[in-house]
Amino acid sequence: MTLKEFRDVLSPVIGSDSQAGWIEKFYKEVDITCVGSVAWGDLCGYLLQQARERELSSIPRGALLDTEPLITHCSHNKQEPTTRVVAVPHPPPLRYISVSKGGLLTVWNSRLHILKTLEAPGRRSLLLWGDERGGVHLLWFLLPLSGLFESPFSEANGPQKIYMQHLPSIHQEPINRVLYDPHTDLIMTSSGSDESSVVIMDASLKRNPYIWNIMKGVQCFDYSRPLGLLVTGGLDPAVRLWNRFVPSRPVATLEGHGTTVVDLAFYQPLAQVLSYSKDAEVRVWDISSHRCLRTLHLQFPCLQPGHSPEYGDFPFLLVTPPLPSRTPPHLLVSCKDYLALLRLGERGKGGNMERIGGGGRREAGGGTQLQHIPLSCALYNPTLRQLVTGSNDSTVLVWDVATGAWLMTIANAHGEEEVTCMALDSSHRRLITASTNGTIKVWNLLNGHNLHKLEPVTSSEVTGIICLYDNRLLAVGWSQQIVQYDITGAKDVCVKADMSWKSGRIHKADIQALAHCPALGVVATASHDGEIIVWAMETQRPLVRLRRDPPSGVAPPVENLLFLQARAGARQWRSTAVLVSSQDAWICFWSIAGRTHTQGEFCPSAPAGEVLCLTSDQDSSLLVSGDRSGHVKLWDISQYALDITLQPTSASPPLLRSWRAHQGALVSLELLQEDPGALFLLTASGDGSARLWTREGGCVGTFGLDAHWDLQHPDTYHGSWHQETTGTEEVQSGEDQSESNEVRGQLGDLVSRGQTSQEEDQGEASSPEELDQRNLTGVVNTSENPAQTQQTKGYVCRGVYEDLRRKAAVRCERRRLFGDIDVNKLSLVGGVCTPYQTLVLQDYQEVPLTEDLPISPWMQCHSPRSPSEAGLSSLQLSITSSDQEPETAT
Repeated sequence: MTLKEFRDVLSPVIGSDSQAGWIEKFYKEVDITCVGSVAWGDLCGYLLQQARERELSSIPRGALLDTEPLITHCSHNKQEPTTRVVAVPHPPPLRYISVSKGGLLTVWNSRLHILKTLEAPGRRSLLLWGDERGGVHLLWFLLPLSGLFESPFSEANGPQKIYMQHLPSIHQEPINRVLYDPHTDLIMTSSGSDESSVVIMDASLKRNPYIWNIMKGVQCFDYSRPLGLLVTGGLDPAVRLWNRFVPSRPVATLEGHGTTVVDLAFYQPLAQVLSYSKDAEVRVWDISSHRCLRTLHLQFPCLQPGHSPEYGDFPFLLVTPPLPSRTPPHLLVSCKDYLALLRLGERGKGGNMERIGGGGRREAGGGTQLQHIPLSCALYNPTLRQLVTGSNDSTVLVWDVATGAWLMTIANAHGEEEVTCMALDSSHRRLITASTNGTIKVWNLLNGHNLHKLEPVTSSEVTGIICLYDNRLLAVGWSQQIVQYDITGAKDVCVKADMSWKSGRIHKADIQALAHCPALGVVATASHDGEIIVWAMETQRPLVRLRRDPPSGVAPPVENLLFLQARAGARQWRSTAVLVSSQDAWICFWSIAGRTHTQGEFCPSAPAGEVLCLTSDQDSSLLVSGDRSGHVKLWDISQYALDITLQPTSASPPLLRSWRAHQGALVSLELLQEDPGALFLLTASGDGSARLWTREGGCVGTFGLDAHWDLQHPDTYHGSWHQETTGTEEVQSGEDQSESNEVRGQLGDLVSRGQTSQEEDQGEASSPEELDQRNLTGVVNTSENPAQTQQTKGYVCRGVYEDLRRKAAVRCERRRLFGDIDVNKLSLVGGVCTPYQTLVLQDYQEVPLTEDLPISPWMQCHSPRSPSEAGLSSLQLSITSSDQEPETAT
């Protein structure tokens, strides 16, 4: 059925013509092949697929994110178990305090490094304890900072009387756990007694208590006031859920542990229960379905087969919001004198998940976006008004540009490979993605279905994809070839590669960038050796070859190519500069007609860095550049390089505006025009964030972090972006300090060799906050604190060096450079098709030998001698029969 037939059939079912827009959208979702026709099987398949995805999305995910937790040894405990761990989130940074069975206190930072400071709480505190006779004692500390007890009214010497509340005989056995809920003023206690296992009573004793009678008593319990539930664990391995007002029968019994449950905790953000048994097994239970979602066996070094380790009374510490900035929820687990740190996920169900730092997941539907997984590419869909981002962990996210809302997630698009580039088909309803292993896939942007898998030519990285008007694809990359694919009427999942590009392999180095100009019928490719080749699409032959000659003699790689489509479409401007390239920190304007091709080149002013991204508006009057330091610059190129000259101009065009848009390097820039005169800029960065900006540099919002906005109402814009910083640790471990010193030393070597002049300039800021402020405003504060400046230099240099080292390692690996061995210089033996290669070895070097080499007596007796160098030729060096030992007859 066509769209008209589909609308005529469905309109009587759903109602009036007001649903016409919804019918058209639904039709496009069903038409997954984008051929303009829908069959009955397509509709049934789509409905079944939606039902399956809805069922999968209803399955909750476990809260635990780590499979290998961070385990630290409490060396100060003297092999005694840790009794309890408490968190001190305020004042920041987050710290933990652990107490051993022998009474030793240890203060830890968030990375489980030992600190030496502890601040006492300044508010009214309550101390509760249970005695061996089943009594409960309450002791209030009104002014803890001034003193634990009030000063006596008289100055007379003698004992001071302290009055406290005593509730006797609550349990018949010793009390093992006490909780106090300040919101409801409830006291909850537990014991191993069968008759009074758990007791919940009012602190004022005005209401009757609730008493639970559980066989073999209770070893641990937890209470959730928002859920109104109580969870208990005892000597048996069962975990029981109870209604707070119904002690007679449990709501559910969760079975799965093999030994005694030693601790429990409610994790309210996901409505789950965390349990911990004696065999160091952590389980995650879903409260609504009563199912075990995750099981994790902690590999503590103190665990021995056949022996049960000793645990404290409180092995769990669940740390949840409110927390210091950028501190995720997590769980601390103790076993004897060891601590384990487990990260926890936040709101999330089913498939609407996205990755967070370290490979965890959390829900994207609630408006959260990854801030630690770097983005590798992004593009704007003008038809659907969507932003599509690809990340290093092979996750593709789709966002609504008009509101900033999350729409869809394609997880593991290419397994674990990085998404390197993306493109849209001619209908803007299909997404083409490529990765570092050479795979290319085609997706339906309306439902996220994988339509096609394109045949990879090699296992090398794909760096550029373009889609021509007839849905033919061109792909380039490390293979140094131009590969063609045809997805026009492809019905098979696998699409074969077309290697019929007439010119074959002309580039001598890996292809870095690809651009297409429909008005001129050409495509341009750029390689790592700085060469740009413009191809004629009709003949598939090189039209012109361009190369910039730098003063150093070594051409830097071309990072990006951009055709000025408005100039190329106007007949009077076609012979002027229509192609723009970025090489290192330079932006070059090229003409592909005439004898002189270089029409202009300039280097953006400081703060400078590699220009990684370029984009232009529809009129080719604005040029936007983005560099490695996260800066965005708007240039007025309406009159730039319009005159054909024999010598290229070195003057830069007028700079309209500049600001720092991200902390990390920019990976994508897109200009979009919603209404006449309303111009917006989309930016994506390697720091994991994507933002929308106005032309004046005002931040509309950050996708996934800020509240939703409305492009039609400027009052919903967020106005400005401020870099978030977290407080530094009070005491830095020796390991961290040595690592920081090593990084500073290595970066200093790089700067001394002249390789990081831009990073050296960035290292002169006085603090991370002032560094960001300087980058945003361009004002440098000259009044610096020397000690603070030294600390900041290490902070900045460490980040810069880590970025440089990561990039260098990845590029060397992909360019087949392994230490001193350059695989590209391997010489072929025989013909080109011979599969064997030999290494080009370095020249031999003479090794001088000293005259005082140690010589054994046997060597002096049996070694040949020569008084002069000329007599060496007369020596008998071969082994004769006389030198050999005679054989003994047997």
